[in-house]
Amino acid sequence: MARYTGPVCKLCRREGQKLFLKGAKCYTEKCPVERRAYPPGQHGPAQARRRKQSDYALQLREKQKVKRMYGLQERQFRNLFSSAASQQGVTGENLLVHLETRLDNVIFRLGFAVSRNQARQLVRHRHVQVNGKVVDIPSYEVRPGDDIAIRAASKEIEPVEVALDSRTRPKMVEWLTLDQKNRVARVVRKPTRDDISAEIQEQLIVELYSK
Repeated sequence: MARYTGPVCKLCRREGQKLFLKGAKCYTEKCPVERRAYPPGQHGPAQARRRKQSDYALQLREKQKVKRMYGLQERQFRNLFSSAASQQGVTGENLLVHLETRLDNVIFRLGFAVSRNQARQLVRHRHVQVNGKVVDIPSYEVRPGDDIAIRAASKEIEPVEVALDSRTRPKMVEWLTLDQKNRVARVVRKPTRDDISAEIQEQLIVELYSK
């Protein structure tokens, strides 16, 4: 299935909450999620009035929400889940750690991009280095001790400058450190479930894929 290229605000409305897919615009009062708090389409208001959803519907919506939040396609997401399930520990937490340690998400967390989609573009366009080498794979998994930097020739490009100066940039997480002046960061440790503040019920995703 091809990557979604339509209006991203429809995705937020479909999930009933902000997924922060448009960066700073998601923080404004004109955000469609706040103005029209019901799913898109002609039957949207009727869906919003429904009082109860089945267990499967709740599980599916949670999976779709997380998948869209991190910008993954179905096959990518399922492969990540399979990898998380094969590891020791809690499968749901393993999945979230895999998602958080993707290079495109790390670039977003560091404030080098206003959204994960823009972070993915920075990586694809070879503006990012890991341990001194250019990495153009958004799904690259960073590890403790890795140094992440914007290439010297790309440090002053407009998207990075705007993102770092934005008042709505994400709060710095404790498992990353940032030297904003030199555009260099380091992965201090592996993230834990407590480091992930997004409203995610990962157990619903585990239940969905375990059927």
